[in-house]
Amino acid sequence: MSKIVAGTGGDKYIPYSERTGAESVVYFTRDLSAAGLMKIFDKVKEVLSGKIAVKLHTGEPHGPNILPRPWVKELLDKKIPDAKIIETNTYYTSPRQTTEGHRENLKTNGWTFCTVDILDEDGTALLPVPNGKWFKEMSVGKNLLNYDSFLALTHFKGHVQGGFGGSDKNIGIGCADGKIGKKWIHTTPNQPDKWDIAKEEFMERMTESTQATISHFKNKIAYINVMRNMSVSCDCEGTAAQPVVTPDVGILASLDILAVDQACVDLVYALPEESKNDLVERMESRHGLRQLTYMKELQMGNDKYKLIDIDNGDAEIKAADAVKGISGKWIPDAFN
Repeated sequence: MSKIVAGTGGDKYIPYSERTGAESVVYFTRDLSAAGLMKIFDKVKEVLSGKIAVKLHTGEPHGPNILPRPWVKELLDKKIPDAKIIETNTYYTSPRQTTEGHRENLKTNGWTFCTVDILDEDGTALLPVPNGKWFKEMSVGKNLLNYDSFLALTHFKGHVQGGFGGSDKNIGIGCADGKIGKKWIHTTPNQPDKWDIAKEEFMERMTESTQATISHFKNKIAYINVMRNMSVSCDCEGTAAQPVVTPDVGILASLDILAVDQACVDLVYALPEESKNDLVERMESRHGLRQLTYMKELQMGNDKYKLIDIDNGDAEIKAADAVKGISGKWIPDAFN
């Protein structure tokens, strides 16, 4: 049996002009508010029906950068009142490593306005990974199978292992259960370092985990990425996260996971040098851009897209237009 080998190039950004294939649609608003979130949700909501799972990162205790709870509450109350937020327990040491601690942390962080379903509370299930090279199946929280459709509501930011955390990370790590699935992604068996898998191999394993979930939901899944409070650290680092320096940008949404994550990366790269350098360095140093090329190899979506400005009559714009006028460093908003 031949040895599995990870791909390369995760530290290299591919400009739009060098990409090939079809284009998807990605919606964009600069309106970082509950109203902006609801407006962009309306652009992708048609695929959501039945029991709706809303996957977001509820954060470590007092995490400073997680999605504003009032925004999420208003979205659920006004648009999808029967939906449930879903989470899984952590692989790393945290109050969220056990279901009991996780539920206490939900109270601490203000996720008390709706039901939060901890997917692996009652065990695990295996989902097939179509065309996977690292996995043929992924272990996820069993309760994931109780839902008919799926909204990935993602805080886009950096990530200590993944380079960046978009919809791919939110789903791939966020739906894998805390004891089995996350261990498969992060750790080579029979060695002491539980975080030894990194760079391209990590991106591929995480992306194959994502593939299991999105293949399960087929065409009943939508993606929203919020480009706000973009520390180079993930929300899993809580109050230890590196200070935010990258300016806020806006909210993007699509029915194509690759297109929405790629568009967020493109908007970061379109920022002025002094505004983007920290986040770009985090993406490239971790070889995180392999997430994008591997999603394309797995035929999970398109890395070309039409960027639709919903603030201006659904005009088609470029990444540079979306970030026009943004400069300098991050400025806190009313929720900081």
